[in-house]
Amino acid sequence: MQARWKFLALVLVIVGAIFATTAGVASAEPVSGAVFTTDSACSGTDLNLYGAKSDVYLDGGPAHSGAAGLPDGSYYVQVTDPSGAMVLGKSAGADATVLNGEFVQCYQLTDTLYTASSGFTTKGYDDTPNAGGVYKVWVSTSSDFTNSVTKTDNFKVEACDPETEDCTPVFSQNRLTVEKFYDADANGLWDNADTEILGWQVRIQSDAFDQFAFTAVNMLLDPAIYTVSESDPVETNWIHTTPTSAMADLTAGDQDVTFGNICLVSGHGGLTLGFWSNRNGQALISGGDLTALQNQNLVTATGVAFQPTTAAQVKSWLLSATATNMAYMLSAQLAATTLDVLHGFLSDSQLIYAPSLTAYGISNSAGFTTIGAVRTAANNDLGALGHNVTLSASPYRAKQEALKNVLDGLNNNTVPFASATPCAFSFATQ
Repeated sequence: MQARWKFLALVLVIVGAIFATTAGVASAEPVSGAVFTTDSACSGTDLNLYGAKSDVYLDGGPAHSGAAGLPDGSYYVQVTDPSGAMVLGKSAGADATVLNGEFVQCYQLTDTLYTASSGFTTKGYDDTPNAGGVYKVWVSTSSDFTNSVTKTDNFKVEACDPETEDCTPVFSQNRLTVEKFYDADANGLWDNADTEILGWQVRIQSDAFDQFAFTAVNMLLDPAIYTVSESDPVETNWIHTTPTSAMADLTAGDQDVTFGNICLVSGHGGLTLGFWSNRNGQALISGGDLTALQNQNLVTATGVAFQPTTAAQVKSWLLSATATNMAYMLSAQLAATTLDVLHGFLSDSQLIYAPSLTAYGISNSAGFTTIGAVRTAANNDLGALGHNVTLSASPYRAKQEALKNVLDGLNNNTVPFASATPCAFSFATQ
């Protein structure tokens, strides 16, 4: 019996050790934000091209509104060749400090790191074996520079002229700028009312280059053709209103790439068929409301025009609505949305996300339209010749059903609205 208890105790110790180890691994927080190189004055972001290794300083964050900065704490730093295979220099410890999402200072890499060739005893970092003079700087909460808790950035140091010993960069590179805007009207264009989004993650790639960066990007790169792609955020309520990838031909000179996005919020304000047929809704229906309903192309179950003169008639008609004749159910949902608008619960100018209507030209290519456009489209469709009765075999039924579903979603607050201002966003570790 005593041997059995000793065995069970040993098992519990082993299980506890495994759990503790697993928990320790799982607790490692991914690193958000970005790092980039700059000059001694910390006056530039993603400068990327330098005349000497001593000119390169480390900065990061970004602490832009709506964008995640680096988690506060201490960071290890190293510099490698661009592939990451060869360590050229590294810090003695976690010597770079982040406070409030940003480094407390710009760190000069030659002063922060120790060369690999000296056994990490002499300050600086070794020359890159890369023929183009490209290096990669890493910052990490782990001394092992585990990918999930590490951020990187590439930079280039041009060799000095062997005759003049001039280390001034020869700016044969071209400039790539990448910007992001909040497309408040969802039209795919950066209009005057749209605002810039800072801190959105993008990826820049060519045959010899692959790097993540955060908007606004402003970097010098070797002449080549680059693919610039915007990342999808963790939050799923963001919609792209422009293509998510673009080609930037830096062999032809400086290039600008722009991406647009808009985010969705829950609908609000709509009231259902049930509300407008109950005592509270009935009490709101006025003579003006009845006139507005009479002026629409509403129909009954048999396709006859519905011309209500009392709130009680509206109630009976709404409660009897079915989709056997889709035109009848579309009429009922249109009437409820119209009453919502007339009483200020919804507005015709509100931008909504209804991609199901894109095929009918009611929503734009990104899936956005207005409540007013949907109401107009529904009313026009009901008024078209032969559209008053749309049974299962009707060729007009599919469009009417799509319109009915959107109006139903507006009345039940399930259709998402476009937010007037940017929502929060974050990105998984690249």
